[in-house]
Amino acid sequence: MTGSTRDLVRDTALRLFREHGYERTTMRRVATEAGVATGIAYYYFPSKGHLVHELYREVVEDHHARAVPLLGDGDDGDDGDDGGDRADRGDLAARLGAVLHAGLDAFAPYHGFGAEFVTVALRPGSGASPFSEASGQARERALDLLRRTVDGARPAVPRRLRADLPELLWLAELGVLLHWVHDASPGQARTRALVDRAVPLLARLVGLARLPVLRGPVDDLLALVAAARP
Repeated sequence: MTGSTRDLVRDTALRLFREHGYERTTMRRVATEAGVATGIAYYYFPSKGHLVHELYREVVEDHHARAVPLLGDGDDGDDGDDGGDRADRGDLAARLGAVLHAGLDAFAPYHGFGAEFVTVALRPGSGASPFSEASGQARERALDLLRRTVDGARPAVPRRLRADLPELLWLAELGVLLHWVHDASPGQARTRALVDRAVPLLARLVGLARLPVLRGPVDDLLALVAAARP
């Protein structure tokens, strides 16, 4: 029982998810394609739900790898070229838009069974849930990306919002993914249009948070985020 065998089973399952969808990817089929006994596959992953959790972790890592270079914060091995796709000179809307589109790109190969993914994630006690303890590492990775997005924005995000805004944006991102799951338009164009229209609005609302008259509503919103924290 080696780590490489576990990786083989996981990688085979993720490939089958992409190629055949969730329902047609049985544990027996995963084992057969991986060239291992069915019992070995179950040893590492007791159910397909555990494989969905692996998928979530993998996509979050892919999203992170795609988005960090777009932010251009200087720690991604970039050579300093100011490419037109980078958001490092952009405001919050430009940075957030780039990050959300990168997330849709990362999830795109799995759209065919997005509804099943959500069903598994919403089951009580499911480790595939973004809010679960098992997903803590992936959740922190997603929040790290949004912290980078917020911290590098110019003009700077108001100080009183800076600590909690990444978590609020993460909740908004989950809402975007829920819309994407049910989006049957070609290439999920409606979801991408939603992102393009929503991020400038979000950025303007963040800017308005500087106004004293909005201090109370902003504090209420931050308290709501804290109450929803896993």
